Amino acid sequence: MEFLEQNLANYIVAHTSESAILLQELERETNLKVLMPRMISGHFQGRVLSMLSKMIRPKNILEIGTYTGYSALCLAEGLVPDGQLLTIDINAELSDLVQKYFQKSDYKNQLKYINANAMEYLKNMEGLFDIVFIDADKENYQQYYDMIIDHVNPGGYIIADNVLWSGKVVAELKKIDKDTQAILNFNAFVQSDERVENVLFPIRDGLLIARKK
Repeated sequence: MEFLEQNLANYIVAHTSESAILLQELERETNLKVLMPRMISGHFQGRVLSMLSKMIRPKNILEIGTYTGYSALCLAEGLVPDGQLLTIDINAELSDLVQKYFQKSDYKNQLKYINANAMEYLKNMEGLFDIVFIDADKENYQQYYDMIIDHVNPGGYIIADNVLWSGKVVAELKKIDKDTQAILNFNAFVQSDERVENVLFPIRDGLLIARKK
């Protein structure tokens, strides 16, 4: 996921605002105790998500894929005072860790964590959202997009993580694995979707941001 020279990446991080102490603690605990800690958004991407949320000032945010809760806490920073963030994740093993940090957060009353299969939960979901952040199983990205597009307010945003997939989207591979193919299909689908305008940012492993017209 490292696409920039390390000295340039270090310079970028050095000129990015610090994250809150709570987020630093969560990142540290994730790296110490959780498998595949690289899945966490981390400092730089977290500040990007926070900044986007503060620019949009959402009332309702939906996150598909909580992991340890880092990205949810970053996105919550931009919520209006009576706003709410709903985050869904199937991994029950991380539930206690997520809830611990949510309860320590200034946004604890605005955060709703659902431990469930997102595909099943979304079938009966109601409401409209200003931001939807997709960061779950890659093979279902397009299905998640299809299921939530009608739940996004006009002028609202869908943000998808990992859309560069460690550079595999442009690599000359002898055989394309299913996750890489899913990301390729998703990126192409959004690019051709006339319901949105989109831009792909080379931030960490790639953030695709689509604004619903």
